[in-house]
Amino acid sequence: MNNTVKFSIRMKLMIILLIVTAGTCLAYILMNQFFMKDYYISVKKDNLIKVYEKVSELVNNDNNISRDTSGKIANECELYGASLIVVDNSETIKFLYGNDNMLRYRLRDIDFGINPPDYNIVERNENYTLAEVNIDNQNSYDGTYLELSGFFDSENIFLIRMSVENISESVALSLSFFARIGVVISLIGIIAAFLIARQFTKPIMKLANISKEMSKLKFDTKYSGTSDDEIGVLGNTMNELSDKLKSTIDELKSANEKLQKDIEKKNEIDEMRKEFISNVSHELKTPIALIQGYAEGLAECVNDDDDESREFYCSVITDEADKMNKMVKSLLSLTKLEFGNDVLDLEKFDITMVIRGVIESLDYMIKQNNIKMNFECDEEILVRADEFKIEEVITNYLTNAIHYAGEDKMIRVSIEKTEKIVRVSVFNSGENIPESELENIWVKFYKVDKARTREYGGSGIGLSIVKAIMNAHNMEYGVKNTQNGVVFYFDIEMA
Repeated sequence: MNNTVKFSIRMKLMIILLIVTAGTCLAYILMNQFFMKDYYISVKKDNLIKVYEKVSELVNNDNNISRDTSGKIANECELYGASLIVVDNSETIKFLYGNDNMLRYRLRDIDFGINPPDYNIVERNENYTLAEVNIDNQNSYDGTYLELSGFFDSENIFLIRMSVENISESVALSLSFFARIGVVISLIGIIAAFLIARQFTKPIMKLANISKEMSKLKFDTKYSGTSDDEIGVLGNTMNELSDKLKSTIDELKSANEKLQKDIEKKNEIDEMRKEFISNVSHELKTPIALIQGYAEGLAECVNDDDDESREFYCSVITDEADKMNKMVKSLLSLTKLEFGNDVLDLEKFDITMVIRGVIESLDYMIKQNNIKMNFECDEEILVRADEFKIEEVITNYLTNAIHYAGEDKMIRVSIEKTEKIVRVSVFNSGENIPESELENIWVKFYKVDKARTREYGGSGIGLSIVKAIMNAHNMEYGVKNTQNGVVFYFDIEMA
């Protein structure tokens, strides 16, 4: 996608503002050219009528035109730049403001109906006649005037004249002035347009940068403007959009991670299933072969006359069947733990009493193997866990210790307490486990000494069960070699 800006808003705003400024100046010049003169004449006409109305009111109130009235009339004429002559029927001047000869001659010409060729009547009624007059070199007075002549009453004749200066020259001068001013204003407009456009587009560029960051899935950059206009609304909307996108993407990531874990778990389950089938097939192969062989021997009446041999054959079959039964039960228990189908029943109990109970249940094996058992703790130590499964851990540790006690045949069970954790350790005086094998002994069906394990009927599942139980409790467990033996341990939470 091409994100290059060919025609930026800043440039467009500058051009628009410049066009508006230049257009305004041009419109003023055109209006000045075509309408200024008419407007000027219209204003002069209005002023002339205002003078007439005021003077007519004063004369009607004071027909003799006293000094006070004369002063007021003079002020009115001065205010609007008008000349005025008022005469009676005997042509006696009752008031004069302006050029004496010019006003008298022009009033006389009006009485006789003598008007210059360029004489245009603008308005006429029963009281006055308003006309535009262009007088050229007549009686030493020339120029363009507006004249208002008529009667205030039956005795007083008047002429009000107002000079209309050369408006064309004024318009030309005005056009020249505003043309120069227009250039200056346009230059100022360009600078102002640039500054205004930059100020206007600055937050827009910020929003553009935020959108670029959002396209890169970066949502930390936020719009921080405080304006209440459309840009502020857009900025706040983008912030909301950014937050929602971030939340949605986080949810998608979480769902993806969960899906990935589910896939990994499924693959792990498939591998475990394959491994389980392979291991079970391998482990069951030997006892099945033995059972089959001895069963066939019995079926063929081998040593039929020898009761001792028959009993031996039967004991082997029974022993192998018992081993298979134990292994299947252990596998079922381990499978439940590994797949999370076996729910923990957490309760408070005395770990000391549980250990003593396991030792008593294994008393026959201990005596049969001439084991020296050492457990000297008599203190009640309350812990919180699944009592049945912890008992199974202790049983597996002690059973393992009995079979691997070595020549010294010594087992020592000890308990260490910290503020929140109790550590149970089972020491046996057997040979050290190779360091390379320490991590593997927790793998089901793994046997360091396969011949010896087979000798006492071990299946290699016991320590795997310990691992699964302790993982379910989220507690530590492990094994370490000592100078004269091996120590297995596990932690449990104090109640």
